[in-house]
Amino acid sequence: MGRLSELYRDADRFLREYTKGLKPRDVGRVFRREAVDAYRTLLDDHGEEARPGLWQQVKVAFLALSYQLSPGRRVLFALALLMGFLGFWDADLRIAFLPGLALDLWELLTPISLLLFVLLLGLELADRIRVRDELEIARDLQQDLLPSGTPPIPGFTVVHSYRTANTVGGDYYDFLPLPDGRWLLVAGDASGHGMAAGLLMVIAKTALEIAAASDSHPEAVARVVHGSLLGTGGNRGFMTLFCSRLDPRTGELEFVNAGHPFPFLRRVGGEVLELGEGSMPLGLSREPRWAATSVQLHPGDMLLVYSDGMPETVHAVSRETYGYERLRAHLTRGGSPRAAHDRIQADYASFLGDESPTDDQSLLVIGRNPAEPRDQPE
Repeated sequence: MGRLSELYRDADRFLREYTKGLKPRDVGRVFRREAVDAYRTLLDDHGEEARPGLWQQVKVAFLALSYQLSPGRRVLFALALLMGFLGFWDADLRIAFLPGLALDLWELLTPISLLLFVLLLGLELADRIRVRDELEIARDLQQDLLPSGTPPIPGFTVVHSYRTANTVGGDYYDFLPLPDGRWLLVAGDASGHGMAAGLLMVIAKTALEIAAASDSHPEAVARVVHGSLLGTGGNRGFMTLFCSRLDPRTGELEFVNAGHPFPFLRRVGGEVLELGEGSMPLGLSREPRWAATSVQLHPGDMLLVYSDGMPETVHAVSRETYGYERLRAHLTRGGSPRAAHDRIQADYASFLGDESPTDDQSLLVIGRNPAEPRDQPE
């Protein structure tokens, strides 16, 4: 009885450890979303070959999966499939090895087929672990490039957050103090996401800091960043950018918007404005055109700067889009920058549920502190 209790405890401990972090919808999501995404990814290079018909779909899927493997592993994969197929094709065929020892064909080939599949799985997982470790290093380096605390802008409160769809993301924002007391506030979104977008982000940050040291006007900074991205990665190497220069003493905000989602400015009275005009992202056009302009931030005003990852999120089940108007509505409700930021994040988390985001997200709420009431003379 004691032995059975011990076995039960061991089994229970193993089961808890094995299912650690498992959520109710995780298994269903493997078939509903991850399998579909994997199929589409595999067909990226063979999509033109896919035609209606089960056999054609199976053929293209097999070739697409095979060509993701190295030549040696590709042969093992085909051999494992062939052995499994032959084993089930004629399960009654018996093969005699020694006198008195005979095995059905499926008893011989099926275990070998399974062992080959396990070997291939182990090899691919080892590769994935190595890539994961490298990506985690890249993620840590990227985190060091983003602001870690609250920028000490006199008279202003800033709340910000960042979330990547993959280990490495392409969203970027920063707060750079300038020698004359003004601040450069920037937010950008590199094309795509993952490692390629992260590399573009690093290029843009380096160019931006060099530009700010010589001419901090937003248009001049945008042109330097544009020049560094032009030709990088071909047509895929582009980036949206909201580049602004804030004077904390007067509240003047000069800005250029190069293809970035229009920030929302909430006036202290409750009116919400959109800042920006339609223009091309950086790194696309040889002769870009941006409209540099300025706006006055009054005490109690609040600015919301964000990337498109949050408002353009489509729920995997309902197919509903989160939407820009939900961001605007939360900002309209007012409150402190912290309250507005946390309200948006809580609503988005509720909208997302157990699903994972499919794009990088950055959210910045910048508020000019209300004017302190003056003491009335007695």
